Amino acid sequence: MEDKDFEEYVRAMREMFRSEGWKYFQNDIRNSVPNVNSVEVTKDAEDLFFRKGQLAVMANVLNLEAQLESVVEQRENAEEVVEEEAA
Repeated sequence: MEDKDFEEYVRAMREMFRSEGWKYFQNDIRNSVPNVNSVEVTKDAEDLFFRKGQLAVMANVLNLEAQLESVVEQRENAEEVVEEEAA
């Protein structure tokens, strides 16, 4: 992704993270995790794997902000290395 596109993406994502809707969505996901994570109501192995997939998606959503900041930091560090090598 080009620098300008990446900057726009990061700006839009950070704006979303600050929104009330995102906070409500995160709260809804957090509240749903215990129900999905319950093996007591799991019908069979197929349902267990389905729930495992749901939990993976929920974890990605709940960690999206941290993942974005990690990518931003990695890109900044890579840019610093390139600048140091050019000097």
